[in-house]
Amino acid sequence: MLGYFISIRIGGWTRCVLLWCFSVTLKQLAYFRALAEARNFGRAADMVNVTQPALSMQIKELEGVLGVTLVERLPRDIRLTPAGRAVLARAERVLAEAAELEAGARQRALAGALHLGMIPTVAPYLLGGLLARLRAADITRELRLREALTADLLSGLREGRLDAVVLADPPDATDLVHLPLFADRFLLAGSDARLAALGGGADALRPRALNPEHLLLLDDGHCLADQTLEVCALDRRQTRLDLGASTLSTLCGLVAQGFGLTFLPEIAVATETAGTPGLRLRRFAAPEPARELVLVRRASSDSGAWIDDLHTHLLAVGQDVLAQARALP
Repeated sequence: MLGYFISIRIGGWTRCVLLWCFSVTLKQLAYFRALAEARNFGRAADMVNVTQPALSMQIKELEGVLGVTLVERLPRDIRLTPAGRAVLARAERVLAEAAELEAGARQRALAGALHLGMIPTVAPYLLGGLLARLRAADITRELRLREALTADLLSGLREGRLDAVVLADPPDATDLVHLPLFADRFLLAGSDARLAALGGGADALRPRALNPEHLLLLDDGHCLADQTLEVCALDRRQTRLDLGASTLSTLCGLVAQGFGLTFLPEIAVATETAGTPGLRLRRFAAPEPARELVLVRRASSDSGAWIDDLHTHLLAVGQDVLAQARALP
């Protein structure tokens, strides 16, 4: 919306009064600028990627709104009228300010803090690589991480305290949208003696054949514990030890000393085997049990470039971590 103002001096004060307003769009000004530059309706239409009739109609509407003739239409050329030259000068300023406003808003959006949540059985293994990739892509981006259980992360996401969360298995909710990341397969972790006692080869090792009394699980609330029980078709009450362990590192340390067996996600393999002497792993028979990692946002939130960028970086980090795990003997 543009308008004419006049200044009226009353006593020692100067008042700026709006005489009238009219609707002029940025599109019309951009088309008019292209026409002034190209000096031909066909070439101008090509510059702004519209048809010649569409551009001609917008110029006529602009002239109608302003009440002046902007161009002299010649057989193969156009010439700006005096009014056209005056409008062009103002159009250049308006379009430049609009471009500056848009660029500033985009920069603030890119530089703004991104609040991301991850479950504890994912964050230690993906966060370092993710931060490195984000820093390389945009050093001004600030990432704020919350590591919490699934229920807490979903509450934070729905309440707007988090922009996106990384979970294991997509939530069944219409108010949320998820982007798939990758399948994170489970391996069986234990000591040499514990794994040897199972006997058989990799093609014989199946989750449901395990003795529930030998399984160590994370504390209640961890989705990994629930997933382990599900693939083994067990109830928590059937397991022997309830240690209240809150990290995979704690479980790996215990099973490496022979206190039982546990499920280890593939993304954790490189980290936990390097930091836990005596920890040994065996793969299950196909089809290997796995969890699906997903990136989740609110359905009502902006589905702009930030979520696509984050998804791309998480995919790349995940593939790197999985490749390291599969390269180990």
